[in-house]
Amino acid sequence: MKVLIKLGGTLLDSAASRARLAAQIASAQAGGLEAVVVHGGGRQMTRYLAERGIESRFVNGLRVTTPETVDAVLKVFAGSVNHELVASLNRAGARAVGLSGIDAFLVEAEQMDPALGAVGRVTKSDPALLDLLTSHGYLPVVACVAGGRDGCIYNVNADQLAVACAAAFGARQLIFLTDVEGVLDETRRVRPVLTAAESESLIAAGAATGGMMAKLNAALAALRGGVEQVRIASGAAPHVLERVLAGEAIGTRMVLAEAAA
Repeated sequence: MKVLIKLGGTLLDSAASRARLAAQIASAQAGGLEAVVVHGGGRQMTRYLAERGIESRFVNGLRVTTPETVDAVLKVFAGSVNHELVASLNRAGARAVGLSGIDAFLVEAEQMDPALGAVGRVTKSDPALLDLLTSHGYLPVVACVAGGRDGCIYNVNADQLAVACAAAFGARQLIFLTDVEGVLDETRRVRPVLTAAESESLIAAGAATGGMMAKLNAALAALRGGVEQVRIASGAAPHVLERVLAGEAIGTRMVLAEAAA
């Protein structure tokens, strides 16, 4: 089964958390899972810039990406965060390969808004490299950086990049491992199952805002792009990946619509 696992950067900020998740992913792959990993690294990026006296500015949750920030995007997302995760996965027994969307036109993008600088909107994803690597037992690990046919480099929201890769790769499941337990409803309880219509209602009612609203919109795009289901769960939960893959009711499962009884 093809699965795309998106790891939030917060989960990768400590060696212990990174090693724990790497062990779970390597074990699942050894059991026959065709997996691709996409990761963010926003916390690491903000810290890197702050250490150099560069203020992080955000517009609607997107990091304004100046020319000097593009350099940091490559050094942090496609550099330290990606390679630390690859090393952890390899130590756990996987044959991980560090990539970004720039490689082999895996993810193409265009400028989203001149006011945001080099923030990219995904226009296309070519799964050929993912298919080649997974068919030979490798584990692709993709940083949230994309390229354009004109050679430009773009900082792309990791959730959006994960959706593009999942749909192109033909993943049956897109699993968001995050720092929250799942999607909360108006009563602040985790919703075990959400249809597309219910997700849109939560957004319209203001129950899902900020980062969760963005994640729900990304999940909806994945479902409409052919992914059978999207799971949103806490990456800190014990054995979370094994439990999600086994179909346990952990976190939130999102589907286009519930099957008729």
